[in-house]
Amino acid sequence: MPDNFPPWLSGTSLDFVNVMGVQMDTDRPTCSAKGCRLDAEWELLWNNPKIHAPERRKTWLACEDHRVSLSDFLGARGFLKDVVAHQPAG
Repeated sequence: MPDNFPPWLSGTSLDFVNVMGVQMDTDRPTCSAKGCRLDAEWELLWNNPKIHAPERRKTWLACEDHRVSLSDFLGARGFLKDVVAHQPAG
């Protein structure tokens, strides 16, 4: 049954501080894959055409290890629009 859960942390964003009691470093963008704490290297730009305007882009962050699996998950649903290198702020 756990394999049926999506591969991202529900409700993730760069500004959340705490997930299930685990303190997060909000100054360091991390991969959106469930349980991953590696630095983000990629931005997966996507939208759900059933609920988002065509020009809207939501972003998942991915480390090198999870870029393909997260892209495949979004791509299989027709949501993936682009994958670009993550450019850290600053």
